[in-house]
Amino acid sequence: MTEGLPLRGMRFLRARWRVVARLGGWSVLETGQTFLTGYAPARALDEGFLAGRTGTGLAWLSVAGLGVLAGAFGTARVYAAVAELVEPLRDGLVSRVVARGVREGDPAALSGLTQQAEIARDTFAGLVLVSRSFVFTAAGALVGLFSLAPPLLLVVGLPLLAGVALFGVTLRPLARRQEAFLVTDEALAERFGAVCPGLRDITAAGAEEPVATGTERRIDAEQRAACSLARWGVLRVVSLTIGGELPIVLLLAAAPWLLGHGVTPGALLGALAYTTQSLLPALRNLVHGVGTSGSRLAVVLRRLLRDTEPKATEPVTEAPDPQGAPALSLTSVTFAYGPGAAPIVDRLDLDVPAGAHLAVVGPSGIGKSTLTALVAGLLEPDRGVIRVCGHPVPGRRAAARRVLIPQQAYVHTGTLAENLGMLRPDPVPEAELLAATGAVGLLPLMEALGGPGARIDPAALSAGERQLVALTRAYLSYAPLVLLDEATCHLDPRAEARAERAFAERPGGTLVVVAHRISSARRADRVLAMDGRSTAFGTHEELLRHSALYRDLVGGWAPVPSQPALALRDPDRVDAVAGPGLAGDGRHVVAHRPVGQVQAPGDLRDGGALGGED
Repeated sequence: MTEGLPLRGMRFLRARWRVVARLGGWSVLETGQTFLTGYAPARALDEGFLAGRTGTGLAWLSVAGLGVLAGAFGTARVYAAVAELVEPLRDGLVSRVVARGVREGDPAALSGLTQQAEIARDTFAGLVLVSRSFVFTAAGALVGLFSLAPPLLLVVGLPLLAGVALFGVTLRPLARRQEAFLVTDEALAERFGAVCPGLRDITAAGAEEPVATGTERRIDAEQRAACSLARWGVLRVVSLTIGGELPIVLLLAAAPWLLGHGVTPGALLGALAYTTQSLLPALRNLVHGVGTSGSRLAVVLRRLLRDTEPKATEPVTEAPDPQGAPALSLTSVTFAYGPGAAPIVDRLDLDVPAGAHLAVVGPSGIGKSTLTALVAGLLEPDRGVIRVCGHPVPGRRAAARRVLIPQQAYVHTGTLAENLGMLRPDPVPEAELLAATGAVGLLPLMEALGGPGARIDPAALSAGERQLVALTRAYLSYAPLVLLDEATCHLDPRAEARAERAFAERPGGTLVVVAHRISSARRADRVLAMDGRSTAFGTHEELLRHSALYRDLVGGWAPVPSQPALALRDPDRVDAVAGPGLAGDGRHVVAHRPVGQVQAPGDLRDGGALGGED
C-alpha cells in the first residue's frame, strides 16, 4: 500500500531537520520585521507625533526601517535554505522516475522526468516560502496586536483563525477534485488523439454516432469535474474574505468602542497596519499558493511516487511461488514488430527449471534481445503466456524475480557502493559487497578505485569495467532469474567465464545469457538456437548432432585453421600470406612493395591471375 503523502513529507523533513531549523532561525528576523510594522508606527504616533515629540516619532519610524533591513537580510538567507530542501526532493523524484522507466519501461517516464519533476520542484519551493512566510508573519502580527492592546487580538485574531480553519478544511477535497479534473482532461485529450486521425474511416464506416456518444461522455465528465472544482474554489475565496478582509471591517466598525475602552489611536493605526500590510497579503499568498499550487503538487507527487511496482529486486514475501514452478516458462509465445510484420518469435514453448543455465544463440538480428525483453516484461507478446517463477509477465511479482542487464551497462555518478546497491532496498553490508565483487571479478577494479566508498566517473571507466559494475549489481540483487543480454561482450574470455560461472553458482539463481562466444554456449546446461520461426533446444553436444543451424554457428565461431604459406620471394614475388586456399578476389594480391600498394591481375610473371583465375 502506498504510504500517505503527509507521512512521506514528515519523514523527508525529519531527515533534514538541520536545514529546517536553519530555515526557522532566519525566518525569526521576518517575525521581528512584521512586529515592528505595526508596533513602531503606533508608538511613533502615541509617544511622538500626537505628544508633540517629533524626534521620538521619527526615531520609532527609523526602528521600523531597521526592521525592514533585518527582514530583508533574513529573507536572503531563507532562499539558500529553501534550495537545500528543494534540490534533494527533485533528485529523489528524478531517481524514482528513471528507475521506473528503466525497470518497467514506463512510457510516462519522459514526462515525469522533464515536466512533472520540475513542476514538483518549483511548486514545493513556492509552498515552503509561502507557508513559512504566513506562519512567521502571523506570529509577529499577533504578538504585536497583543502588545498594543489585547482587545485588538480578539477583533483581528478570531476572524483570522476562522478563515484559516475553513481553508484547511477545503484542502483535501480541493486536491481530489483537482486530480479528478486532470484525469478527465487527459482522458478527453486521449479520445481526441484517437478520433481525429481516423475521421475519414469513421465517416466511411458510418460510425459517427457511437464515436460522438463516447466523446460526449468524456466531455460531460470533464465538465462535471470542472464545476465541482469551481464550487470548492468558491470556499477558498470565502476563507480569504473571512480571515483577511473581515478584520479590517471589524476594526473600523468597532473603532469608537475600542477608543472608548483604552485603545489608543496609535494602537488602532498599528492594528490596521498589521491587517492590511502583513496578515492580508500573507493569507492571500497562502490561499492562492497552497490552494492551487498545493493541489497541483499533491497530484504530481502521487503520480511520481506511485508504487505500482516494487523494486525489481526487493524480496517479495506475499504470494509465494507455486511449488515446483520453473524459473522461466513460455507457452506458445508469438511476437512481431507490427501487425503486418513477420513474427520474430513464433509459437515458442520453453521451460527453464530453477537453477538452470541457458544460453540463447542465433544469427544477428534474429530476436535474441527481443526474447529477453519479452521475459523482462519490456515487451508484451501478441499471443501466448510468459511466467517467471510461476507468476505472469508483465506483473509486479514477476518483475521482482528477474533482473535484466543489457549490453550497454548503466553506471551513474556516485560511490561504487551506491552503484552496486541500486537494486537493493537497503545498503549492502560491506562483507557481502566484497564477496560479490570477488566472485564476479570486480575486486581488482574496486581496489584500484579506492574501495567501495570511492566516487566514480562513468566516463572514466571502460566499457568492460562498466559491464563488471552492472554484473555485480545484478549479482547482489534478490532476483532469482538473471537475464544477460550480451552483458559480457566487452570482457575478455577469462573475465566472461568467471562472471558467468559466478551467476551459475549463485545460490537459488537461474541464468539466461545471450551468448556471443562459443565458450558461453559450451558452459551452459542447455542451449536455445533461434533462427526466425524455427528453434532448436538441447545440450551443446545434442545440437551439434541434430541442428544444422547450430553447427553453422559453431563453425562461424571456430577459428580458421592456418594454412602453410608459400616460400618467401617465390618466382612471382608473392608474399608468404598468399598461401594455398587464400580467399582472394581474383584481382589483388599482397606483394613485396611498399605498404598500401597492390598488384592487379596480369602483373604476375606469367601474366596470369591469382588462384588460376583469368
